Amino acid sequence: MGADLDGLAAELSSGALVTDRDVIDSYSADKALFCPVGTASALVRAADVDDVVAVMRFATAHRIPVVTQGARTGLSGAANATDGALLLNVAKLNAIVDIDEVNQTCRVQPGVINQDLKSALAEHGLSYPPDPGSVAISTIGGNVATNAGGMCCVKYGVTRDYVRGLTVVLADGTVTRLGRQTAKGVAGLDLAGLFVGSEGTLGVIVEITLGLRPLVTPPVTGVGIFPDLESAGHTVSEFMASGAARRCSSSWTEAPWA
Repeated sequence: MGADLDGLAAELSSGALVTDRDVIDSYSADKALFCPVGTASALVRAADVDDVVAVMRFATAHRIPVVTQGARTGLSGAANATDGALLLNVAKLNAIVDIDEVNQTCRVQPGVINQDLKSALAEHGLSYPPDPGSVAISTIGGNVATNAGGMCCVKYGVTRDYVRGLTVVLADGTVTRLGRQTAKGVAGLDLAGLFVGSEGTLGVIVEITLGLRPLVTPPVTGVGIFPDLESAGHTVSEFMASGAARRCSSSWTEAPWA
């Protein structure tokens, strides 16, 4: 493998390939408890899309598994190393490429932190509602890969409801665009939707086009205490059925898919 890795290093940005065992091990697991962690052969901290392409071509040619990672904040073990795998970390791909106020969309790289995107959009009077509990530290790419939801998902929807299009690198290194830029897109297969929640099994996401909303007011969290689970469940069901969840919202109340 040593000679092969030398060949891979020649195709990558300077310093992207890491073979130091201590560093590799430090990248080998996410925040999940009790999930198995294998021994990766190397780590690539991609600096651009060309690095991702080179890794996928190399891995396919040598039949090596690839584990794609972002901030490694997940709780499912999806970013954990497997034996002999290449760890492909895309956290450095963290540019907000474009914010389109007219069409209410943005294009971002996968390493953008969710809260950083929210803060940038607020300056344009726009918002991106999906709010996983790790909003301050998780990446948009990871959110897409796991179809993250959050505390406001019942009202505003989960990540899938906002993904318009993706640029992905397939296993053989091919770069392709999926999805659409427009608000309406009903023709053909929803291949972008297939990638949402796929956790890296279909390819590596290197750019995401998101639909946005006008800026909404910050959410308010309420705490209720109930004598048992059945009472709590009935209360939630009755509240949702009453329509109160929509009436007490901000002026923008349509569902994200409307």
